[in-house]
Amino acid sequence: MTSAGALGLLALTATACSGEVKRLGMPEPISDQAERMLTLWQGSWIAAFAVGAVVWGLIIWAVLFHRKRSDDLPPQVRYNMPIEILYTAVPFVIIGVLFYFTARDQNYVEKVTKDPAVVVDVTGFQWSWQFDYREKDASGQEKTVASVVGTPVDPNVVSGAKPVMTIPANKTVRVRLHANDVIHSFWVPALLYKKDVMPGYTNEFEFTARKLGTYEGRCAELCGVDHSRMLFQLKVVSEADYDKWLADAKAKAAGGAR
Repeated sequence: MTSAGALGLLALTATACSGEVKRLGMPEPISDQAERMLTLWQGSWIAAFAVGAVVWGLIIWAVLFHRKRSDDLPPQVRYNMPIEILYTAVPFVIIGVLFYFTARDQNYVEKVTKDPAVVVDVTGFQWSWQFDYREKDASGQEKTVASVVGTPVDPNVVSGAKPVMTIPANKTVRVRLHANDVIHSFWVPALLYKKDVMPGYTNEFEFTARKLGTYEGRCAELCGVDHSRMLFQLKVVSEADYDKWLADAKAKAAGGAR
């Protein structure tokens, strides 16, 4: 039993400096925006630990040095103006600092550029996703050049087919969100971000992915009986691989049109 406990402690110590611990439970970020949100999350925890250490320090100090030693009433101190000012000013400073960094990072994450490299119209429906890749023609009008339409994942198949949203790494991608039935929510945990998909309103956001790979996504809003089957994947590929994929998708769409 002692050996098992020692091994457990050793394993915990060995993983204490791992990336997961440093991320404080958050997934590994894959985009510039996700990195910014992770930094805000870590900073908030540091501030929380600092405030907690001060509060617990004061509690322990009071317990040790101001505990009851006799039945005599200790000196009563009231209306101490410096302490009252301190108690009022310090929380305002803490709130102000947290508000500043939160507003700064929110503006960065929600920022949209004038001319993103890739535009994808994402439509959530009961119970899957459609990805329409949009480009401007010679007249400047947008049109759909490729589409990926999903079907609800079969719950009886462990690795059921999921619609895949393919994007290039190191390029600005704009996602525009639409829904034709009920409210959904577009969520890729690796982006550390999710956004509502609402009927009659277009939500949008941009991100720049830096890490190649395939990442799981899902609907994060209870949208009906088959909500849990509303899965998809985000696939980040190199620019060359994306150009090849898009060319093949365009050719397939053109062949279907004929």
